[in-house]
Amino acid sequence: MRIWSILCCLALLLAVSPAHAADKDTLVVSVPSDIHTLDPGVSSDNYDWRQIYPCYDRLVKYKVENGKGLTEVEPMAAESWTVSPDGLVWTFKIRKGITFDDGTPLDAEAVRYSLDRTLAIGKGPADNIGAIASMKVVDPQTLEVTLKNPYGPFLQTLATDGGSIVNPKVAAKAVGDDKAQAYLAEHVDGSGPFTVAEWTRGQRCVLEAKPGYWGGAPKVKKVIIRFMSESADRRMALEKGDVDIAENILIDQIPALEKNPDIVVNRFPAQMVEYVYINCQNGKLADPRVRQALSYAVDYKGIIGQVLQGNGMQMRGPIPDGMWGHRDDVFQYSLDAAKAKELLKAAGAENLELTLIYSERRSTWEQIAQVMQANFADIGVKLKLELMSNPTLRDKIDKGDFELCLGAWSPDFADPYMFMNFWFDSKNAGLPGNRGFYKNDAVDELVRKAAALSDVAERKKLYSQAQDIIMKDAPYIFLYQIQTIVPVRKDVKGYVFNPMLESMYNFEAISKN
Repeated sequence: MRIWSILCCLALLLAVSPAHAADKDTLVVSVPSDIHTLDPGVSSDNYDWRQIYPCYDRLVKYKVENGKGLTEVEPMAAESWTVSPDGLVWTFKIRKGITFDDGTPLDAEAVRYSLDRTLAIGKGPADNIGAIASMKVVDPQTLEVTLKNPYGPFLQTLATDGGSIVNPKVAAKAVGDDKAQAYLAEHVDGSGPFTVAEWTRGQRCVLEAKPGYWGGAPKVKKVIIRFMSESADRRMALEKGDVDIAENILIDQIPALEKNPDIVVNRFPAQMVEYVYINCQNGKLADPRVRQALSYAVDYKGIIGQVLQGNGMQMRGPIPDGMWGHRDDVFQYSLDAAKAKELLKAAGAENLELTLIYSERRSTWEQIAQVMQANFADIGVKLKLELMSNPTLRDKIDKGDFELCLGAWSPDFADPYMFMNFWFDSKNAGLPGNRGFYKNDAVDELVRKAAALSDVAERKKLYSQAQDIIMKDAPYIFLYQIQTIVPVRKDVKGYVFNPMLESMYNFEAISKN
């Protein structure tokens, strides 16, 4: 009886302990935050997309060349396409032989259904493909898409989460008119190389490979994504070999990893930026002078030098360096406490008390929040810090239920539209992108006109004018553009970083020696 009890306990321990990363057929990734939703027609969060992307095909995908991820796209479910001379009508030829798990073919109707579903839901992903005016199924393998106006980055938008192709039979899972949102929030139904086999909230998500995937069987059979909120825990798991890849390790812990012969620390220039949303509709924050004061209060050099240990550069304007439309000469705020106090006094906002919310999503945010708390105290502003789960924080952002919030953003496609239109067009207020609830009629006019044109030179001119207005209005505190650090076990092969797919992985091509 005693031996039986010991065996039972051992079996229980084996059942609940995480899969060991030494298994060559299993890739284990440790990440700081849980998933918000698995619905590709709803999510605007790269942390969700990490799980969503491998489960769905899209018409096009980002290129990989010489071991590097590129911003250009290439065929995926679409084998080819043509566009009319006026740039309005795109005709896609769909590959034959792609099916969903239940055998339903991925055809022109499935693509039409999926894009139409995303547009009808009308959340963040719909903005990426919002240029679509109508769609017509010409035959099972041909889809004709007509745009509202010529739109230069249209093809790239189809590589985004909103372009994921969902099994049209999921419509049977709808509750009322929710378009199966309740179902797809917790399940996937795609034709991609993986499927979600398990999602245990707060613990892990398990992706299982599809050996019959049309693009070739993934090199690993399973991917386990472990939710581990503490950077120290993620680092320790990586060092012990319990995980293969660890995200968002605190920068001061990186040197130790670099000395470990079993770990390779990769560094990549990224298009991800971090900034503070200022709720422009909230009380004293509605006054641009107050927002300017907060921007003058921040010690940008100190944050980058001490918290990031040099792994970043201060943002100059909203468009990151490396993307067309970026301006080296646009106005940039710097630490000037005297100027900040002067602006607060002029606005009648002395002795201001504010709350900054942030989540565990980025390992540096707690330190940055503390630096800002001290910076604000220097200009007479009392800053309360409030840490919360990422899903809760995102709900608050969407409702405008905050004053200040730490945030991060990376573009889905390589076009300044991802920053200028998402962040500043008043119609995108909330999670879709304008998380400062900023409204300026002149900016609305400029960015909307730029979005409707295909001429890059003209678009650049319009975006440039908008940037000058925006920097005076200070709807955000523009912190820095980051360098992405990805530590992996040395036996992990085939990982490719793509600046357009921050926090996402080419799981199907990764193997372990």
